[in-house]
This record gives sequence, C-alpha cells and structure tokens, in this order.
Amino acid sequence: MRAKRFALLVLGAWMTFAGAAAAQEAPAANPDPGLSDVLTDLLSGGKGNGEATPGPDRRVPFGREEMQLSFAPLVKDTAAAVVNVYASQQVNVRSPFEGDPFFEQFFGRSGPRQRSSLGSGVLVDPSGVVVTNYHVVKDADQVKVALSDGREFASKVLLKDETLDLAVLKIDSDKPFPTVPIGDSDALQVGDLVLAIGNPFGVGQTTTSGIVSALARTHIGVADSSFFIQTDAAINPGNSGGALINMGGQLVGINTAIFSRSGGSIGIGFAIPANMVRAFVDAAKSGAEFFERPFVGATFEPVTAQIAESLGMEHPTGALISSVDENGPAARAGLKPGDVVLSFNGKPVEHMEALDYRLATQPIGGKATLSVLTKGEEKSIEIALERAPEGTSAAEVLLRGRSPFAGAKVAELSPRLAQRLRVPTGTKGVVIVSVDGGSPAAGFGFQRGDIVRELNGEVIDTAQKLQQLAEADSRWWRFTVERDGRLMRQMLRY
Repeated sequence: MRAKRFALLVLGAWMTFAGAAAAQEAPAANPDPGLSDVLTDLLSGGKGNGEATPGPDRRVPFGREEMQLSFAPLVKDTAAAVVNVYASQQVNVRSPFEGDPFFEQFFGRSGPRQRSSLGSGVLVDPSGVVVTNYHVVKDADQVKVALSDGREFASKVLLKDETLDLAVLKIDSDKPFPTVPIGDSDALQVGDLVLAIGNPFGVGQTTTSGIVSALARTHIGVADSSFFIQTDAAINPGNSGGALINMGGQLVGINTAIFSRSGGSIGIGFAIPANMVRAFVDAAKSGAEFFERPFVGATFEPVTAQIAESLGMEHPTGALISSVDENGPAARAGLKPGDVVLSFNGKPVEHMEALDYRLATQPIGGKATLSVLTKGEEKSIEIALERAPEGTSAAEVLLRGRSPFAGAKVAELSPRLAQRLRVPTGTKGVVIVSVDGGSPAAGFGFQRGDIVRELNGEVIDTAQKLQQLAEADSRWWRFTVERDGRLMRQMLRY
C-alpha cells in the first residue's frame, strides 16, 4: 500500500490527557467561582482585571489537594489487574544454504527458532481468568503472564476465537488475584472519559486517557465482530488485550487495533465491547470448545438507501431478513423474508453487524424481543434463542492420497458447523474443517472454512464424494473453491 494510506495495526498505548478530567469534574453551567478566580489570579500575576478583588475565595491554594484533579485513584484501583502477556512459538526455519558446509559455518544450519509476541491482558476473575486478544497468543506453544507486582505465571488457553480476536487464559495461585469488574459497554456514550492501560512497546505498564470517540464502528479490518468502540486514548503496539476503563473503574473494552501511518498512535484506536467480552469469558469458564452464538434460523443483509426508500423508511437502518429456515425459531416467531429488524431487546439495530453483535452477547436458551418492520407496520415479536442444530452429516473425513487436498479434514456443513467456522448458517456444501501443517493442502494454501464446490468436473455435495475423487489416481486437478463468498477456480498438475 502507498505511504499515504492508513494502516490498520493490532496493537498497543500511550499519551496523557489531563484537561478532560477537569471538564467532567466542573459543572459546565455553574463553574466554581473560587477555582476560576484562582486561575485568573495566577495568570494575571495576582490581579484580576488589573485590580485585586477582595473576598475569602480569592487566594492561592494551600496545597495540591485544592488544585489537582487526577485519575490516580482510578488507576490505583484497576492497574494491578492489567497484566503483560508473553507468547512464544517454536518454528522450523529452513536455511537457504542448507547442505553447503562452507556457508553453514557462517549462517548456521536449519533448525527450530523461537518466535515471540508481546501483549497485554486483563484479570477478570480472582481465580486467575485473563482475557486478551487472539492475535497475541494465536499459535503459541507457551504463554506466560506477568503481573505488575513482578510475579510471573505459566498459563493455559481456555478458549480462543480468531473471528472475535479474543482469547481467555488461566493462571493459578494460592491467593486470589486482583480483578477489574466487567461493565456494561452498552451504557457508553460518545464523549465519555476512558483510560487505556497496557504495555506499549514493552516499556512497562502505561496509562493513557481520552474519550469515547464513536460507537458501533464496523469494517475496520480486524475480526468479524464488527462492532468496535473507538477512542482517542493513545494506544500503541503492545497494548493488544489491554483494558479500556470507564470512570466507574469498570472494564468497558479490550483494546485491539489502531489506524496509523507510522505504527504509533494518532488518536484512532478500537476496542472490543465489554458485553462481548463477558459472553466470551462465560463460555470459556463453562468449558466450551468454541464460542457458540444463538441460532435464529434466518439470514440477513444490509438495508441500502434504495431498500429503505422502497419500504417507506426515513433512512437506512436495521437488518433485512433475506431468508428464513422453515423449521427455525425465526419462522416459528412469524418472521418472513423482507421484514426489517429495527431493535433487539430495546437496543437499536443500526446495521446487520449490530444485530450479529447483539445476538452473540445473549445466552442460548433464552428469548429476545425484536422490533420488526413488516409490510410498513412496526411490530414487537418474541423469538427463541436456540442452539444451532448439528444435523446428521457433520462427520469429519481426513483426505489422503496424492492430491492438492491431502492433509485437509472435511465435513458436510450443518448449521452448527457453519456457525463454528463463521460461514453463513444457510450455506450448503463440503467445507474444510482443518488443514495439517506441512501437508500438500497447506502448501497449496487451502484454509479452514473453504468450501469445495467442484473437483475434476464433478459437483461436490458429500464428504465421501470428495474423498473418492481426491484419492483417485490423477495428475491433473481442476477444482472450484468458495472462500468468503468468492469462487476461486484453479487447474494444476500435481
């Protein structure tokens, strides 16, 4: 990309902002005349408007307590629960001089190398539950957590989700750990003061301040949650997984990404909302193998300006129902294609991503109340939030033989498997569930979530059919694979 374009980075934090605290402490309508007079007196060298004004409030403050407005008490209560996260991974690096004794004595032989990453995390349970970003721990073999008091602990990963960019770790001790309570991110408003605490550039724990610049940010290029809090509190590389704290000392977000030209903060940072974090932590503590979202049996699409006009809406908002599973909760609730979901449990649904976020934060087995525009009339509809059905054809098959797909594990899509792989729940076909590292499938670039549509002229509708074709004796391979809604066609000799 050209240098003029912004880069999206995942991430870190620093920068101080003292004036914002004063703005909140002092009521705008009735400013403290004593403080105003003191500041005026100090700036004018002891005279206000050229003359001294008599009165008991007009004096130099006796001490720091009379003058200073500070975030220090808030930092003292929360900073101990923000930790450093060190992740390391053994990788095999192949030397370009392998087999040449002369060059090997200078450049070394091929062998394992240690790859490490540094980030932040937040203790949210006294038993040692730590939440951080997925990209901090990713494929790490070892993850170490260091507290601000110098203690270090080995940790294990309870749950991680690449699409949400969240991970939950567990550390153990005989004594309870300091924690930050998880707050209600839906209560945030643009302009609220917040603190960002983390370990930018590995320099050590750092606190910065700012405001909530925007809410419900989408399409920033990180994760699939697409519902971020934007803040101007300085965030830099190393702050990934750190805490975004409100003025009540509650965790309202996990700092995740920044927009930057230089790699450092320019005042545009993004955090995953705490309500999503709470749902993810609850799933991890319950022993879930993956983060499961409620199933409603419907697919959605954005409401464009043209669609809004055709439906008589004042402006584009909500999520348009494009299809409904005839046996799903949406159909039983009376929802139909063409209906527009405007709110979820009283919270506005600004766009399709907002509905996905609000669904993901709800527990399976409950109910939700939707405000729906149907045939020009707004109605309130109650819908059940169910577990996605597994189906009868989700058995996984490992492909072997001599083909580009060897080493890939595949299965027929069910609603539950589609949800796990973050594929639209109505999608049919045979999907790649996992790819063995070092296998031909990995070498050819196949990824988890790829849907194999055709192979050597045959439409793939079952895992067994793909297995039969992939393990056949052939040197030429013609295939069509769907990834993120795009079809990729390839022909190769192997």
